[in-house]
Amino acid sequence: MKKKIHFNLMFLIFMMLTFPLFSQLEITNTTDYKTMEQLFLANEINESGEPWAEALGYNLDDLDPMVANKPDSISYTLGIEAYEYSRYQLGTIISRSGMGLHMMWSPMIGLMASMAPDAMDGKFTPSANGYKEDDVLMGMIRHMGQGAHFVPFKNPWPQFAEFIGGDPHLPQKVADDFATDFKTLRWDRSKMEKVLNPGAMGQSLMKQYLWAQDMLSTFHDANEDEVVPDGVSTPDSLNGKFDPSNNIFLGGDNADGFIGQVLTAESINKVLLLINKLSFDGTSLGAVNPATYNPQNGIRYFPHKIEITEGMVIAGLPPRLNSMKVTDKSSHLFDQLSMLWGTLNFRNMMNPADTSDEPHIAYKSVFDGDPFPPSMSETGKPGPFDLMMGASKVLFMNIAAMHFDEANKTFVDRSIFEDGKVKKGNKISTVSTGYTIVMMKKMEEEFKGTPIEGKPMQMATAQAMFLINNLKDAAGDYFDSFTIGTGHSNTKSLKSITAAIRGLYAAYELTGKNMFLQEANAAYRVLISKYYVGKNNMFKTDPGSSKAVYTPFNVALVTGALREASLVGSQTDAPAIYTRFSKAVINKMQLSEAGPTGEEGGDSDGDGVPFIPEQEDRLPPVLASEAVFDILNATNDPFFERKTALTNSPNPFVNSTTIDFDLEKNTNVDLTLYDIEGRLIEQIINRPMTKGHKEIKLKVSKNINSGSYFIKLSTKTGVALHKILVNR
Repeated sequence: MKKKIHFNLMFLIFMMLTFPLFSQLEITNTTDYKTMEQLFLANEINESGEPWAEALGYNLDDLDPMVANKPDSISYTLGIEAYEYSRYQLGTIISRSGMGLHMMWSPMIGLMASMAPDAMDGKFTPSANGYKEDDVLMGMIRHMGQGAHFVPFKNPWPQFAEFIGGDPHLPQKVADDFATDFKTLRWDRSKMEKVLNPGAMGQSLMKQYLWAQDMLSTFHDANEDEVVPDGVSTPDSLNGKFDPSNNIFLGGDNADGFIGQVLTAESINKVLLLINKLSFDGTSLGAVNPATYNPQNGIRYFPHKIEITEGMVIAGLPPRLNSMKVTDKSSHLFDQLSMLWGTLNFRNMMNPADTSDEPHIAYKSVFDGDPFPPSMSETGKPGPFDLMMGASKVLFMNIAAMHFDEANKTFVDRSIFEDGKVKKGNKISTVSTGYTIVMMKKMEEEFKGTPIEGKPMQMATAQAMFLINNLKDAAGDYFDSFTIGTGHSNTKSLKSITAAIRGLYAAYELTGKNMFLQEANAAYRVLISKYYVGKNNMFKTDPGSSKAVYTPFNVALVTGALREASLVGSQTDAPAIYTRFSKAVINKMQLSEAGPTGEEGGDSDGDGVPFIPEQEDRLPPVLASEAVFDILNATNDPFFERKTALTNSPNPFVNSTTIDFDLEKNTNVDLTLYDIEGRLIEQIINRPMTKGHKEIKLKVSKNINSGSYFIKLSTKTGVALHKILVNR
């Protein structure tokens, strides 16, 4: 009997070493970083992080980034991995990569420098150099550090307008002090696509909002203990200026308070650039006045691509924008929606009339004149709140004027302004359809009590009905697009059904109509039955193809659909499905990581994602641009099919580790430990177990030497094998 066990395990080990035991996700592109797609995913997984975990009833204080999958894999995936992967994206693009226009040359810094006396030159920098912008920026950064009780990072690249894309391969080795000194995290500027695009800028704006609103939602003291915002406790003196004697600082801790202020400053300058420089009348770029703007009196919209040139000023200062040229005059619906997503949410954060909860009480100290101006309603002068409200109005009016086809009651993907006329396209994608509904819902919520109220709801309702009547097939799946005058496309994809789900749940929340909830839940069932390959924890991206091709964009759509199915549609299996998909796809596409997810080097957290200084290809903590999974080869060989994911943490370990697996049904479990030669070391358990998540503590004998071993899990549904490492 022992010989038979030995032979079977040796065969299993041989198969694992010569072929992947279970087909692996193959990374196929790490070169073409697309800002809009990557930050869109960062936004959706951010919303699928702590907010989702808390809504499911998890106590995030129970989580430890150094202990994977505790108290269970769902809480760890949502509360640690999803949240922090989105943070990696934010930090990489906004302050490390250099892939955009530097804050030194932003609108507000330029205005403040123009008003500053000549004595400002050299005040906060080593010496006078003929420019005051660097001193103004340094003074602002120092003041933000004081307001948060934080020493700013070294060599950051704060930027206010992101480029459309670039190559993320770092041109230099990452230094050991990368966490506090960012100079070795800069990308190769010669490989960046120096184009401004509303989609890229909009998704980065939304990402900045998500972190700024979280980081600035409470206060802390010098010991980094929380000070609850109550309308009395404040970092400020009576005149709204920061008062260090109060021992109360902005943010949940030192770093949060500082980063939250920087993110907000970047965002304000981004929208100022949009309003003052990037609106287009079909001929030239310029400014649009939100207070008086009416598209019927002349369209000023935000074109798809604006190519920029830049030049060096003097040694030691970042390059400055020299010129801009519109290279794609069309207006893309998803671009406009992306920007609207960010401006609407910042408007909510900055709203002076909202003191409905502790975060909004905390925000009052942020927008009271120090560090940022208050609203016009308080001072008579426009502030950041008015900027975000005005930009939202302009975006909404342009979306309505340029993209809504009144006759067919649908939005269209693209339009252009030529010869003094708006020329609307005739095609609408299901992706744009779904997210239009999402943004119209947010627009309706933010503009209640204004003349705009009711219009977003009407458009969202019309779009949801168009989605159901024109893009759904007889089986409940969704076509990729619809062309007015021709009909729907013949293709369907994972992107389309997930976007439809996202939009239909939003339509239900907005209108309260059960029809939309029923349609959303029906689409969710089709998603799971037709696209989800449970044995591999993957989704088909094309129902007719044996290969799934994942990009940050379609992974974002899956993430949003599963989250809303759980929170709005009460689909109880969605969190587990998302967790499995995240571990199988998102974790594998993550190219490197650092401390926030528990990584300290040598894959200390055991998730297979390398520590950034150890990334062989010098890739930052972003996701791969493309990855492929061969479903056909993964599912046709029964030997490799499994129903059970088998992991352990920590790995490597010295004396003990915890083995994790999930059982889909009640079954007998045989869990055994073998050495690298296939010899039986120990039978860990052999007994019936109920379905669900299991954690088994393994304590190895002192006689066990350092090296590789295997744990084998046998159930009625199959066999799984996992390599463990003892390190003594």
